Amino acid sequence: MTLVLTPVTATLIFVAGCLAGYQYRRTWKAGGARWKLWLYGVVAAAAFLTLGFVPMAEPGI
Repeated sequence: MTLVLTPVTATLIFVAGCLAGYQYRRTWKAGGARWKLWLYGVVAAAAFLTLGFVPMAEPGI
């Protein structure tokens, strides 16, 4: 079994990564709790690493 992302799944992961990155920056600028920085940072990093290393499904397959 090969793990591939569909375009819809990849889009949802991208949006989640962008929102987590935005919340990270907002929390960082406000001097928020460090656990929130870790949470948002790990979510954003996981999302973008997943998009970077898991291939997209080819059209028609």
